[in-house]
Amino acid sequence: MKKIIVYTGLSISFSEAEKILKAEYKPPIKRGDLSALLENEDDIDIIGIIDGVFHQSPAVAHKEILKALDNNITVVGGASMGALRACELYPYGMIGVGNIFEDYKNGVIESDDDVAVSLNPETYEQLSDSWINMKYNFNKACKDDIINQEEMNELLLTSKNIYYPKRSFEYVISKSSINNEKKVNLNEYLKKNKFDVKHDDAKAVLEYIKKIAENQS
Repeated sequence: MKKIIVYTGLSISFSEAEKILKAEYKPPIKRGDLSALLENEDDIDIIGIIDGVFHQSPAVAHKEILKALDNNITVVGGASMGALRACELYPYGMIGVGNIFEDYKNGVIESDDDVAVSLNPETYEQLSDSWINMKYNFNKACKDDIINQEEMNELLLTSKNIYYPKRSFEYVISKSSINNEKKVNLNEYLKKNKFDVKHDDAKAVLEYIKKIAENQS
């Protein structure tokens, strides 16, 4: 059986992740975690990076991931920190999965702030909404004629100008200049239709790892 380590807990809970992929799950990765892992364990086959620390501690270093790749460990990333690092390191062998990885790769998004959220450090509960999730949801609301293109652009700019721990759909909408009727309609629409692209990409990462693990067995 392949030994698989996955860093997550924020984009997808450990309990949900375990239903998709049998692996050893660790909390969001920070700098030094991979170096310590590689020093203490020598039988790892696959590492999945989904969630990571952005501002509370230094982010996982590129050289840590490169060292894992040099040790012939398959490294797969997506959804959040994993998507960002995969975009930067796919030329060196890291595998990127999901829409957010593709967005980074194609220059649709560029900043780590685009996927950052605040979290409860004890429970890993997400305490804010990511800008990228707002982008996908406001875009869908625009396609469904709940808001127009100009209003969507204003909402995204408003959210960009709010410090990431304070971002929420409700707060961003309240701070925008769109009319009150549109605000009510948009909030009602999101209650029924809101989806989480980071969660969807996290599931895609786990399903991809499961597939390659089965193929390598």
